[in-house]
Amino acid sequence: MKYCIFLLFLCSSTVFAQNYNDQIAKHREEYKADFIKETRSPLKKGDLQYLHFFDADSTYKISASVEILKNEKVFNMPTYDGTSKEFIRYAQITFKLKGKRLKMTLYRNISLLTNPAYKDLLFLPFTDESNNKTTYGGGRYIDLSLNDIKDGFLEVDFNKAYNPYCAYSDGYRCPVPPEENDLAIAIMAGEKNYTGEKKHK
Repeated sequence: MKYCIFLLFLCSSTVFAQNYNDQIAKHREEYKADFIKETRSPLKKGDLQYLHFFDADSTYKISASVEILKNEKVFNMPTYDGTSKEFIRYAQITFKLKGKRLKMTLYRNISLLTNPAYKDLLFLPFTDESNNKTTYGGGRYIDLSLNDIKDGFLEVDFNKAYNPYCAYSDGYRCPVPPEENDLAIAIMAGEKNYTGEKKHK
């Protein structure tokens, strides 16, 4: 009986892993396709071969507790072109990853609040110990939604972490991840370093 239960568990775990891998593979294909559709994209179809990703790893998909922040003021988040963009700190999330308890801040882009397509967007920029090694030195981003918060919790999948446009070309106003989102851990998930030639606009 125990052997049967073990086999059932093994099979269900394998199916979950396959389904999860398929889900991430589909997400990445859509991510690549968006570069071709987007008129302001820094990459052309021939550049997509230089995009690289860590293998899907479900241990980097975590559930975080959410604390909504109150009475926050709009601030200017610096960008890599020397300008800035207006954001507001929306919430802090706390979670455990690889045995470490981590805290990050979610932001909302002020200029997008009036745009129906992006009004619920939550922006999660971060840096970690993989930067300048296996991943882009300027950090990476994850996009989330207000609607993803359920009963005080939010699912964050670092397998969906992506590079800012500044990783591929200069001339873009990419926000610099604030210091409070500098993680004391290497996030070996999501997008890796771009290996194509960086473009100059």
